[in-house]
Amino acid sequence: MNIEGTCDPRFAGVRDAFATCFAQGLEHGGGVSVVVQGRTVVDLWGGHADAARARPWREDTLVNVWSCTKGVVALAIAMLVERRKLDYAAPVARYWPEFAAGGKERITLDHVMSHQAGLNGLAVPMDEEGLLAWTPFVDALAVMSPLWEPGSRCIYHALTYGHLAGEVLRRVDGRSVGRFIAEEIAGPLGADFHVGLPASEDPRVAEMIEGPKASDWVEFVRASPFPHAGDNPTPRATAPNDRAWRAAEVPGGNGQSTAHALARIYGMMAAGGVWEGKPLIGHTAVEAAARPRIRGMDDSFAAPTAFAAGYQMEDPTYASRASPQTFGHSGWGGAIGFADPAAGVGFGYVTNRMLGFDDLDPRRKVLIDAVYDGL
Repeated sequence: MNIEGTCDPRFAGVRDAFATCFAQGLEHGGGVSVVVQGRTVVDLWGGHADAARARPWREDTLVNVWSCTKGVVALAIAMLVERRKLDYAAPVARYWPEFAAGGKERITLDHVMSHQAGLNGLAVPMDEEGLLAWTPFVDALAVMSPLWEPGSRCIYHALTYGHLAGEVLRRVDGRSVGRFIAEEIAGPLGADFHVGLPASEDPRVAEMIEGPKASDWVEFVRASPFPHAGDNPTPRATAPNDRAWRAAEVPGGNGQSTAHALARIYGMMAAGGVWEGKPLIGHTAVEAAARPRIRGMDDSFAAPTAFAAGYQMEDPTYASRASPQTFGHSGWGGAIGFADPAAGVGFGYVTNRMLGFDDLDPRRKVLIDAVYDGL
């Protein structure tokens, strides 16, 4: 497999690990990028952007990064908290009055951001068209009652997180979450990241390939005591191959990105909110967003969980190597982005071959281990 791009000699192990993922048949097409102390030290890509292997993966190939989108939405919310347009401790209904219906008047923005809102799915039927249209989905969230006591536990809000946070953002800012990200984050950083992709960018988009066990989590959640994230609508691994999905704003999971963009975004946060000498967000605001809100068991996945304000903490993929302050978000099937402020590391990995594993994704593990070996 021909791996393209650049790699600082100190991090040659990352290139070797990336090549090994292809050699072992784990990878089809993707990229990995690493920023250290504000400098890109790894920016690699390889493989194919389509299942037929007719299109090589290029430097600017975009791919759906699923829940990695949540981390970028969390940054958008943190920026508005810093500007005093939002307050993590405030009730969501302060900004979205209709949300108070159904006994939800005490649910805070912090509850939403840390998956404690009791709204891990809809209690009424909703098809994918309603999710993509935005208004039907947020209206259903506004009128429903919590599915469990808010603040009592952490149950992953797979799709609802993005619409809840995104509607709060829209109410106070006036822009959609996708437009905010484009104008306030992606544009200033030069990060190729999109929520709501114009049709003109479609030729750059990689085809998602559903591999072994990729969708096992959906049925696992549906069989759990907290099944709602698996229904109304049921998540589809190949949804990003549809123009309607890419065109819509699904900030819980339809960000289109390169690995370089994820590493750039998290590299900025690892550096305290500054990129190339220009501040995007204050160091204190980054620390406030990355402060742990809850640790415990997610009983929909039967697994330990830890969340800050929209960021996963203590991810087992990097927990043994990264500092305790590390925060980020993984995506369904493989992608991941994170910031390690103590090491000054911003990391991004993207792939179009969605896989599921009973334990850790070995692709993430070998790539991240190689980064820390090079530090």
